[in-house]
Amino acid sequence: MNDFFKYLTTGDEDRNWGLYLNVAGKSQVAAEVDYPSADHPTGYHFSWEQGRMLDEFQINYITEGFGELENELGKAMIKPGTLLITRPGVWHRYRPSRKTGWTENYIGFDGTIARQLLAQPVLSMEQSLLYCGAHEAFIDTYYKIFDLVLAEKPGYQQIASGLVVKLLGYIVAWQKNRNFEGKEIEAVIQKIRFTLRENVGEMIDVRMLAEENNIGYSYFRKMFKKYTGVSPHQYYLDLKVMRAKELLLTTNKSIKEISYELGFESIHYFSRFFKKKVGYSPGKLRK
Repeated sequence: MNDFFKYLTTGDEDRNWGLYLNVAGKSQVAAEVDYPSADHPTGYHFSWEQGRMLDEFQINYITEGFGELENELGKAMIKPGTLLITRPGVWHRYRPSRKTGWTENYIGFDGTIARQLLAQPVLSMEQSLLYCGAHEAFIDTYYKIFDLVLAEKPGYQQIASGLVVKLLGYIVAWQKNRNFEGKEIEAVIQKIRFTLRENVGEMIDVRMLAEENNIGYSYFRKMFKKYTGVSPHQYYLDLKVMRAKELLLTTNKSIKEISYELGFESIHYFSRFFKKKVGYSPGKLRK
């Protein structure tokens, strides 16, 4: 894709959607070239001496070249495959190395949904610079957004906003997966998840499963929660709830039969458990 940048107008409908784009662009900055280009309007252009603060979020994907970043957390070097996440009201400055230049792909966006998503701990201020490497899914999402912005057809903001959420999802997934890459614990978690799914009708002691795989439970529980978002016990209970819903809605089995099939000692215990997790009784769901 050729170099371009485009600043976008937004209407009430776009802003009320909850996430909207303000700018998108791609730039191949050659070595020994001043940065940023003076073509950018006030509010986006900045000098290295003063830096800048934006009124929006920006995610800049550096796919080639080297550079440097400085913000409230300190200084850091930028290399190919780096994501720069800039937040509203946060002072910062970055630039490519004059020896190498760089290739940048960037989007600027805001909105209530954007602020809610970027408030998640996995996307905290401490994660303003991520060395994620070359990811086809990342750059493909950028290019899809660029195509929409360049065409600017009706509804493009709503479609593009979905792609921004998709990009954030990719970033979060990458963050989670890097904790497990090349580690034996991932294989153990997958094995135990399979065991739990295959034995959802029993009452399994997850601690014993960890011990059988020669892993301390506290470490296993910590890594399992990082991998799935919930504890092993909660994961197993959620499987039981999903199976109970399926049986209630797709079979003629009595609630008593379902409770025993899922390993509960009594229908009363099952009913209390189900209502606590779902918010209403098994009988009410079936009706």
